[in-house]
Amino acid sequence: MNISKYKVEGNKKVELKNYATTEDHGFKKKELLDQHIPESVDKLKELHWRLHAEEKKGIVVVLQAMDAAGKDEAISYIFSNLTAQGLKTTSFQKPSDTELSHDYLWRIREGLPARGQIGILNRSHYEEVIAPRVHDLLDDETIPDDKDKEEIWSVRFRQINDFERYIVENGFEVIKFFFHMSKEEQKHRLLERMKNPKKNWEFSFSDVEERQHWDSYQEIFEDMLSNTSTDYAPWYILPADDEWYSRYIITEVMIDCLEKIDPQFPEISQENREKLDDYIEMLENEAD
Repeated sequence: MNISKYKVEGNKKVELKNYATTEDHGFKKKELLDQHIPESVDKLKELHWRLHAEEKKGIVVVLQAMDAAGKDEAISYIFSNLTAQGLKTTSFQKPSDTELSHDYLWRIREGLPARGQIGILNRSHYEEVIAPRVHDLLDDETIPDDKDKEEIWSVRFRQINDFERYIVENGFEVIKFFFHMSKEEQKHRLLERMKNPKKNWEFSFSDVEERQHWDSYQEIFEDMLSNTSTDYAPWYILPADDEWYSRYIITEVMIDCLEKIDPQFPEISQENREKLDDYIEMLENEAD
């Protein structure tokens, strides 16, 4: 798979109309389910074990999308297969009063992984350049005295880029996935959740309310993607109408990142090797 076609190059002006929400990728669903995804997940699991064992580096994974685009399902079908000790998942909702009393990036640190972990941000610091902009919520926050509301977004883009550079320079890769879904597909998925009693728990009335702002969200997503995809923390735009193919892309991007890190299982010292051999012999000779 050529994962580079989904990667947003730094300083590129993004127009979402130029990105497919589904595509003819040449795979049948059965092929993805029975072969390609299981093989990729197995490879990802092995690389993740090595990352967790080595405990030198970590990975921050950002998931952003409109409601029903497939973020939660990607976590369930891909990342839940990894060793739990090396995985950290954090979901971010509307900021609490405590969070609003700090700088807007303060609450994100709780979701960052330790060395040896993959940290998944189900929504993230990017919420602070999306929802407040759609709903004009900056009055609830403290912004620099010398900036007006329109200026603050370019300031936050710069701050987020600097924040992500800091994370990367300290040994944590940053990978960001934007689930690009069509309005028609969202309608289909929301109706399925609303009509199917077994899926009612997945539905929120706010999903339909936010849908009324669809065009505003798309414009803001374009601005976000254009200004915050960097060489060190790139965005990948997924054709999210095709859920299974999107999951396959995510898995392959994660594999590519981990192969570049190339984590290794720690080697035991010669002194401990000799001690290990002695203990092996002791246990093997132990009377039943």
